[in-house]
Amino acid sequence: MTPEQIRDLGPALGRFMERFLFCCGDTRTFEHLGTYCRGLLSELARKSVEPIALAAGVAVRTLQEFLRDHVWDQNEVRNLLQQHVAAELSQQPGDDLGTVGIVDESGNPKKGTKTPGVQRQWCGASGKKDNCIVTVHLGVARGRYKTLVDADLFLPESWSEDRPRCRKAGIPDDVVYRPKWRIALEQLDRATLQGIHLDWITFDEYYGSKPGFLEDLDGRAGLFYVGEVPCSFSCLMARPQGPRPAQGWSGKRADNLVRFSPVFRGQAWQRVRLTRQTLESQAWEVKAAQVYLVRNRQVTARRYWLIVARNMATGEVKYFVSNALANTPLEKLIRVAFRRWNIEHAIRLGKSELGFGHYEGRHYIGLLRHLILCLLTMIFVAGQTERLRGEKSRGNTGTGLSSTQYQLLGVV
Repeated sequence: MTPEQIRDLGPALGRFMERFLFCCGDTRTFEHLGTYCRGLLSELARKSVEPIALAAGVAVRTLQEFLRDHVWDQNEVRNLLQQHVAAELSQQPGDDLGTVGIVDESGNPKKGTKTPGVQRQWCGASGKKDNCIVTVHLGVARGRYKTLVDADLFLPESWSEDRPRCRKAGIPDDVVYRPKWRIALEQLDRATLQGIHLDWITFDEYYGSKPGFLEDLDGRAGLFYVGEVPCSFSCLMARPQGPRPAQGWSGKRADNLVRFSPVFRGQAWQRVRLTRQTLESQAWEVKAAQVYLVRNRQVTARRYWLIVARNMATGEVKYFVSNALANTPLEKLIRVAFRRWNIEHAIRLGKSELGFGHYEGRHYIGLLRHLILCLLTMIFVAGQTERLRGEKSRGNTGTGLSSTQYQLLGVV
């Protein structure tokens, strides 16, 4: 970065924040919103209320009240952010994949029992069952541009069934348990309403194992998906010219179809090299065939792609299902499937640089607002990264904002 580019970042953040003025009930609340976001962009070790307030010279209680009690519309902030991303995506150069939406979740370990939604459950951060909260996210990737655009708390059934506990944590009565895949569908609807157009969507095997999730995606005109599924996923081979199997059939496991079906066994592996922005490229071998899905012994009317991918270095095997057209190149489908690394990268960035998991309060509204303000800062950084990358010469491999450069925004 040049000195001129560094000096421009502070005013750029100020201009970016102006659009959220009317989300706040008072100009002082808007000032606190700016203080909090600058704290998230700082080099503080913990980016929760107390260290942010102390670094900014603001009373800790004042910033606590801003996050929990002040009148401002966090949902409108999210809507404006998504409208901004929709406009950004329309200006970003893409490749043949267009804009890919990515569904994922994140676990954040927490101590105690008071943080909204906390319980012992699977935590991706620790790789085991842990005392944590889980948040569901929607991300977007187009070319080199990537960011998260939504975040929601997953409320476990144990919390949802204990309404006195929920009220004590500030969780409204209309916020109840929803499976994570339903939360993801709600996020897709919100993003679409705010103008974000997705050409593809991809997701991991939890979401791919939920028939309701796949059925809902099938009902969205023009939206294609390539999602990971478990090896036990139920389907039947589709004959090139043959009729659909009769209803009432039991499906075959995806791994058994790949292992024993003549269609798969007769195919040669196709090699695909996948490049990643922050990690080394990977080489995978892939095969694919047309199948029918089987849900509760009911055979789907349409055909799908069943894809098997094998990592050439590690031997890891993954299975994917796609509703893409029959003439879609296999290499394109596998590139969509592996765009998931973009949201994994964004979540890592959110945790390491923006304090995504640092919320330490006991109130649902405070937690939700913290998540949305983390989205705000991430989207700002994503836009600035692309702007600065565009100012580099063509021979440059790309640029970004380091945590040291965040400090130059004037936040500490």
